Amino acid sequence: MAQILVVEDDPINMELTVDLLVACGYSVTQAEDGFVALEKIKYEKFSLILLDMQLPKMDGLELLSLLKKDEGTKNVPVIALTAHSMRGDHERFIEAGCTDYISKPIDIKSFWSKIEHYVKKQAL
Repeated sequence: MAQILVVEDDPINMELTVDLLVACGYSVTQAEDGFVALEKIKYEKFSLILLDMQLPKMDGLELLSLLKKDEGTKNVPVIALTAHSMRGDHERFIEAGCTDYISKPIDIKSFWSKIEHYVKKQAL
């Protein structure tokens, strides 16, 4: 079973995202900020990371940079999960190292399609 890390500071968005992933049969670990995410990564291996880009204490881009420098996580797909859907954000997050981008509010059909795609790809 794929293990997915969701890094999200908003409790409502976290609950929605976790509920969607669990409904699809995924195992989910939650982190409310970048420091908690880094701690979780020390003890678990993840197939995919969903990363809110607007986090307290350490923003998503800073956490992404640390993940991509780490041998244990540099090849784990990271999907930016953000309400910031201004022109250029998608490209900026991809250039920073994200594998893909999901904007909030979440389009459920697109969400499931992307999650399934990257989990299957990681399993190969």
